[in-house]
Amino acid sequence: MKTSGLEFMTHATLLIVEDDEDICSHLSRVMTSEGYRVHTAHNRFEALAFDHQPMIVLLDMGLPPASHGISEGLILLDALLAGSPGSKIIAITGHEDAAFEAVRRGAFDFLTKPSEISDIKSAIRRASLFLHHERLLSESGEARLHVTIKISDGPRECAEAIEEQIIRHTLSDTNGNVSETARRLGLVRENLYYYLKKYGIRPSRPQSV
Repeated sequence: MKTSGLEFMTHATLLIVEDDEDICSHLSRVMTSEGYRVHTAHNRFEALAFDHQPMIVLLDMGLPPASHGISEGLILLDALLAGSPGSKIIAITGHEDAAFEAVRRGAFDFLTKPSEISDIKSAIRRASLFLHHERLLSESGEARLHVTIKISDGPRECAEAIEEQIIRHTLSDTNGNVSETARRLGLVRENLYYYLKKYGIRPSRPQSV
């Protein structure tokens, strides 16, 4: 029996990345009461130590040691999506250019500071529903990808960008299982290892021989 979108919300994993501990604690309490499994991190390293995929991420773009800029937030956004392309990242920022760059790099949504709790709840709920329906797509052998490319790079480069995302998405969906990833892609393991090497992708867990 398939889980409905609203029921799925009570099982969704939410990672809140916020360097202000008071704000982080408040958001954690609010979203826990909404039925989410909430985890928190105060910097990039704590966030990357949390291994769950895919998930919803509420990401404050201004993180230490560069709290007044967006460099740490962008580095973390890139890393999270590289490891789990299916994750839904909601960027929180006070700068329009930062919001644009976050979306360009694959953020699901963005909120501007200061953000009302009602707006945060709505954004997370949308992300939950997207995550739920994309999981249903995955169960039927389909994938919804987000790829930002420069059209001027030409068809070959664009095709390779999509190719890489398909590999990363499927590998993430199988929790790093190379054999299962190869099966879903219709490849033998040796051919999949070629693509992993080509795009510098490392499985998230050791593979048995």
